Amino acid sequence: MSDELSEFEQSIKREIDAFMKPGHEPSPSRDLPIGKASGHKGRGKKKSSARAGAAEQSAQSYKTGHLVRLAVRTRKLETDTVFEHRSTSISKLEAQLEAEKAAKQAGYPIIGYVIDIQRL
Repeated sequence: MSDELSEFEQSIKREIDAFMKPGHEPSPSRDLPIGKASGHKGRGKKKSSARAGAAEQSAQSYKTGHLVRLAVRTRKLETDTVFEHRSTSISKLEAQLEAEKAAKQAGYPIIGYVIDIQRL
């Protein structure tokens, strides 16, 4: 009982650490308790679905939406710079508006024209 409790506490600490550091990938040792045949199928299923949900969310953002490329400038008499924005919107117009808003927030007040809009 105490072993299961300590395993649970360790797994919760790892989950919290992984949540606090989004760039940190989960370690392989985290999957070891799931592989045990001790009858904890529900607990293992929750972890794998949570990981699958995170992977699905990042993969979904790449599969749906648009990649918008804009020609932007910081000053009037300056050469154009390409600004790329990944939008999760399925509408081209909405994706363009999101990209223009993101470009202005990134410090490019002048948007020359739309170079390209590609579906993801």
